[in-house]
Amino acid sequence: MKSFPFLVLVVICGLGGLGQKLKAKKRSNDEEIFFRTKTKDVCTMSISGDEEMKLRIECKSQGMSYWCEFTGKPSVCRSYRNNPKIYWNQIARELRKLPHACESTEVLEITMCQRAPTEAFMRQIAAGMEAEDLAAQDRSVQTTSTSVRGAGKSSVSQVGKPPILPLVKPAHHGQGSEKETEAMKWAREYCWESLHDFCSYIIGIFRD
Repeated sequence: MKSFPFLVLVVICGLGGLGQKLKAKKRSNDEEIFFRTKTKDVCTMSISGDEEMKLRIECKSQGMSYWCEFTGKPSVCRSYRNNPKIYWNQIARELRKLPHACESTEVLEITMCQRAPTEAFMRQIAAGMEAEDLAAQDRSVQTTSTSVRGAGKSSVSQVGKPPILPLVKPAHHGQGSEKETEAMKWAREYCWESLHDFCSYIIGIFRD
């Protein structure tokens, strides 16, 4: 009878240790794996879920970023149940061989689960791509268009205004020229044509 409490204690400790192992195993699914593709894209694999697993891949490449998501039930594969970490590491190893981690990868198949049911394979369900500096490009385009509009307004305002011409004062004839004109008028009226200059000279003297 004294041994009974001891046996109960052993069973409780054993169950506690098993529970800790299961929790640790479950936490191992919620992890990230870093890798580089064949073209040196920097990528991250995020793993989550329990029976229905979700795999998200995010990569950065030359000012661009892209991502894709996979889902499946690898737990139906016995090899996966024995060691999930090897399973995900094999997937990362296969992705390293590709130039693009999300292209031509609709289904992720690895050797350790080749004989497993098809639902064990991770299948792509979504993907996307975007430019990292898209916001900066938008700001640059807006600034450029504003500058162009300002220059256009300036040129239009200059074109619309009439040209500024220099002020030219009207020429004023001197008194001498007026007297000569008047003398010539009298000479033409009262003298012969051959004597116009002489008469004009004489008339000018008398007018003075």
